[in-house]
Amino acid sequence: MDIIFYHPSFNSDYWINALRKAMPQVHVRAWTAGDNAPADYALVWHPPVEMLKGRKLKGVFALGAGVDAILGQLSTNPGMLADDIPLFRLEDTGMGSQMQEYAVSQVLHWFRRFDDYQALKLQSRWQQLEEYEHTDFTVGILGAGVLGSKVAESLLPWGFPVRCWSRSRKSLPGIQSFAGPEELGDFLQGTRVLINLLPNTPETVGLINQSLLNQLAEHSYVMNLARGVHVVEADLLAALESGKVKGAMLDVFSHEPLPADNPLWAHPRVAMTPHIAAFTRPTEAIEFISHTISKLERGETVSGRVDRVRGY
Repeated sequence: MDIIFYHPSFNSDYWINALRKAMPQVHVRAWTAGDNAPADYALVWHPPVEMLKGRKLKGVFALGAGVDAILGQLSTNPGMLADDIPLFRLEDTGMGSQMQEYAVSQVLHWFRRFDDYQALKLQSRWQQLEEYEHTDFTVGILGAGVLGSKVAESLLPWGFPVRCWSRSRKSLPGIQSFAGPEELGDFLQGTRVLINLLPNTPETVGLINQSLLNQLAEHSYVMNLARGVHVVEADLLAALESGKVKGAMLDVFSHEPLPADNPLWAHPRVAMTPHIAAFTRPTEAIEFISHTISKLERGETVSGRVDRVRGY
């Protein structure tokens, strides 16, 4: 069995050596331009079109939770990957726990009013503020896939009411589930903290806009951990200026790196990180890939296959 590997920034030697240890019977090589030798599987991130075009593969693994990049490539280069070749995404591979850490730490930051105390500190004001009540701090999560459900579950022990919204209804103990466009309004009503973990699809682009933000609870908070295209930045800034949204925590942006003249940089109630909420961890990713390939070779059902029509 042959596997080809391509990632523009990962340490290829490290990944290839680790893959060989996990699958001693498999030949793994880094793909380079002009390599047209046969392969059974491809592990990729932003692959050149020529790497995949015309190949008869058993499967392609995108080296990340999101597959919007490779689906975007396919939309402009439809011949890059035949329709009958399955595409897989990494479902968790260590990203779930990282997302949990990020989300829980920021929700607690807002709940304990550390943002307000920091503002008072900058004014040299010593003032104790009224506490928030857990019952008034409903956390709503857009997207209830592997990562969204993990984030939702991690917030329950802290006493917050937690709800989720997704394309189809989920059954998650202790978490109120809303599904479909017809229930989005009900999901937003009373949500104080909105956490976005939606996949990037044509239906979700621009979803966090003026209309959606206006339906949140007063003085709400917005955290975006998915993709920058989900948020209409001008609408978010307007909601921050009006006070409808009290604060935002953003890890992803429509243009990365974020341009220096973008007003988000200077806004006092916007906190930002440079797309670091969760990274692909090699050990967990290689374990998932090797396990999935072994099951595929045995003809067994596997998880993580992408529905190219839905976009995830």
